[in-house]
Amino acid sequence: MRNVLSIILGGGRGKRLYPLTKLRAKPAVPLAGKYRLIDIPISNCINSEMHRIYILTQFNSTSLNRHVGLAYNFSPFQEGFVEILTAQQTPEGSYWFRGTADAVRRHLPTFKNARADEFLILSGDHLYRMDYRPFVEYHQQTGADITLSVLPVEPAKASDFGLIKVDDNGNVVEFREKPTGASLDAMRVDTSKMGLLPREAQQAPFIASMGIYVFKRQVLLDLLTGNLEQHDFGKELIPSAVGQYRIKAFLFKGYWEDIGTIRSFFNANIELVNYPDPDFSFYDAEAPIYTRQRYLPPSNMAGVHVTDSLISDGCIIENAIISHSVIGIRSIIGNNTTIENSLVMGADYFQLSQEGRNDAVKGVPPIGIGSDTHIRHAIIDKNARIGHNVRIINKDGVQEGTREDEGIWIKDGIVIVTKNSVVPHNTVI
Repeated sequence: MRNVLSIILGGGRGKRLYPLTKLRAKPAVPLAGKYRLIDIPISNCINSEMHRIYILTQFNSTSLNRHVGLAYNFSPFQEGFVEILTAQQTPEGSYWFRGTADAVRRHLPTFKNARADEFLILSGDHLYRMDYRPFVEYHQQTGADITLSVLPVEPAKASDFGLIKVDDNGNVVEFREKPTGASLDAMRVDTSKMGLLPREAQQAPFIASMGIYVFKRQVLLDLLTGNLEQHDFGKELIPSAVGQYRIKAFLFKGYWEDIGTIRSFFNANIELVNYPDPDFSFYDAEAPIYTRQRYLPPSNMAGVHVTDSLISDGCIIENAIISHSVIGIRSIIGNNTTIENSLVMGADYFQLSQEGRNDAVKGVPPIGIGSDTHIRHAIIDKNARIGHNVRIINKDGVQEGTREDEGIWIKDGIVIVTKNSVVPHNTVI
């Protein structure tokens, strides 16, 4: 795998994950209390012995740069690196990335100079564990020009994906991006031909692209330089390549989730607490998920009742009730507070005692969650200051709404308190 170059697409403004992307790039959004989204594809690459990794991004990249720089430092005696490439002005253009393929095209001088026989293209907002080596080996053994990693999907989710059809030899003969109606029905196939059991094939009669591709070096270069008006892999470049190049499909049967929306992101985090059999587990010694080492102390919990939850490092929790929730690093949770079915992202730093006393004099809650507070079905972003006797329970059952000046959003019924926001004492949401 030494001649495989990995390229992770970091995305643009992350509109579907807004307001979590208001102050950070999408790949830098916290995950599972202590990780970031970008840790997933980087860890998969490292575990697959692919140590040369580029990340393409263009929006709010400061926190992503800091995280990657602190988390992934390879030995100077290794060839490995993780490097971020951002949108930049060049003689060819000064515009933002116009799509996934355009992002790679804009950095072709870098990739042309790299020692690579294949380019592995990945997305930065998916939750899954995958050894890429069998995927790349299949691509090499079949002599494919392009290989797509695919998975079977059920009808209810099919229109959210790029769907493919394959012939009896596993060659892709059709690719449609997010079809609906009659166009969707036309993409229905017998997935048992790809190795699914009859019952599984009946439940999942569509083949969806995961947004993970392997290209032969020259094929990618030719496609990007010869189709300058095609800016996106899934919408334009790959559909136009069908029939012109040999495109194969590689079936992935493990857990995979696109967490690019607030609902999918929230659900993926909350489902992590389903011990001992979560859909995705971070407890895999053979294929760990790496992240930044923070050297935090153990969490201190006094009189706390915790059920079905994840508690991260460096927390201080007093006489609270926590159920079916994920509690992030450095979370401070006050006396007699209840948190249920929620994601609390924690804090970037411990607040100094004197700073907290000064804030208290001003009537500003300290970083963390105050006493006698109830939080349900919510996302509390980092460094939020939530006062005493607060109710964040969506009491009116609102599905969509915003009080942006207060840092409060509701998306798909989930209350979101944005990063650095202040929720005063006795507030009811």
